[in-house]
Amino acid sequence: MFRYVLSALLCAASLSACAQPASPGKTTAAAKPAATPAPAGVDQRVRAALAELDPDFKPDYIGAAPFAGFREAIVGGQVLYVSDDGRYLMQAQPFDIQARQFAASEGLLAYRREQLAKVPRSERIVFSPPNPKYTITVFTDIECGYCRKLHSQIDELNRQGIAVEYLAFPRMGLGSQDYKDMVSVWCAADRKQALTAAKSGKPVAPKTCASSPVNMEYDLGQRLGVNGTPAIFGPDGMQLGGYLPPAQLRAALEKRAGSASSAAGGSR
Repeated sequence: MFRYVLSALLCAASLSACAQPASPGKTTAAAKPAATPAPAGVDQRVRAALAELDPDFKPDYIGAAPFAGFREAIVGGQVLYVSDDGRYLMQAQPFDIQARQFAASEGLLAYRREQLAKVPRSERIVFSPPNPKYTITVFTDIECGYCRKLHSQIDELNRQGIAVEYLAFPRMGLGSQDYKDMVSVWCAADRKQALTAAKSGKPVAPKTCASSPVNMEYDLGQRLGVNGTPAIFGPDGMQLGGYLPPAQLRAALEKRAGSASSAAGGSR
C-alpha cells in the first residue's frame, strides 16, 4: 500500500521519480563522506512530516543520509530523503560524483544486512564454488529474461569466485502461476536442479510443502525496495543493480571491498 500511495504522490510531481535505478557503471575509489549527526529532534520532525503526507507512513528505519541536511528513511521498502526541517522529500538514488558510484549510508547498508541475514542459508538456493571470495544475494524470478541470462552464467560466476544465493521474488505477485511455479521449485527435492530446469524454460512439476519460504522472501524483497529482478545485493548490503556480466559484477564487488577497507583504515 505504501508503495502505491507514495508513487502516486511522487509521480504527480516528477516522472523521473518512477524510474528504476540503472546498473552502476565503472567506478573509481574515493573516500566515503562522513555521516552527519542528527540535530536534536530531527528524526521526530521527519516522522511528523511523513505522517503529514499520509498517517499510514510508518518508517522502518531513519538514519543519516549520505549527504548533509537530510535524513534517510525507509517506508514500505522505499528509500526516501527528507530534509532535516521536514519540508522537502526526495525519492531518487543519490550519485556520489567524487566517488563515481551510487551513494548509500552505512546505516542503510547495515539495515539491509540485518534483514537479509534473517533468511537461513537452508532457505536459499545456493550455487557456490568451494572457497568463494564474494557472496551475493539475488532476488530472482524464474521467468524474467535477465534472471535466466544471469543463471546461464552461473558457472562463470563461480569461476570468478562469486557464490550466488538466490531468494524467491515472483514478480507477478502472490497467487500468480509464476508464484506457484516458484513454490514448486523451492519445494523440490533437488532445488538447484529444479531452478536450473525452470530457468531453461522446462515445465515445472507442481509441488507444495509446509516449509516453503517463497512468501517470506517475497515480503522481504518488498521491504528492501525490490521492484524488479534480478536484484543483486553485495555482502555489505549495497544493491549492485540488476543483471551484470560476470566480470563487471566481480569488478563491482572488488570496488565495494576496496571502499570498505579504505573506510576501515581511515577510522583507525
